[in-house]
Amino acid sequence: MADARHDERLFLVDPPRRGVIPLDGMRISRRLARTIRSGRFLVRVDSAFGSVIEACAAPRPGRLETWINGAIQELCCELHARGAAHSVETWRDGRLVGGLYGVSIAGAFFGESMFSNERDASKVALVHLSERLRAGGYSLLDAQFVTDHLRTFGAVEISKSEYHRRLSEALDVLGDFGGGEAHVGAGAALQVSSQAS
Repeated sequence: MADARHDERLFLVDPPRRGVIPLDGMRISRRLARTIRSGRFLVRVDSAFGSVIEACAAPRPGRLETWINGAIQELCCELHARGAAHSVETWRDGRLVGGLYGVSIAGAFFGESMFSNERDASKVALVHLSERLRAGGYSLLDAQFVTDHLRTFGAVEISKSEYHRRLSEALDVLGDFGGGEAHVGAGAALQVSSQAS
């Protein structure tokens, strides 16, 4: 991470508690499930990685500063070129309207950041990511820190020791991220939560 967009220094974070999203327990609200089934968004993978990371780093209302600096962008783009970092993008009417990116190592995916310019656009990307990771044999989706937003998807905090145990197990798994594009929800099995949102 970096302290600010224009601070070129980097530091590693290993917090006492870590956020993860259980791949077998992602929760999806009824409203979001309807959005997914509607086919409103086209989901693509790795077709606009640089644009996704740039959008994630852009200032937003209520958040003028970012932890994604130029060095992080460069490193992540290099990892992407090597096949170790991926983006999941949501498109509507030919426009990139949301998405996320992260780093993939063995059976672990480290979600770095997400953005949305339309309601539910990043949420649809997150659901697609979860489905893709499950299908590819991954065992860990690292969300870093749990926010209220991620908690609605079933994100939980676990201790550092439990995280390291799960990470160690995930590193023994050969995950297959795959690629391409899909209309998420077209026949996908969605676990719908009882949340009304």
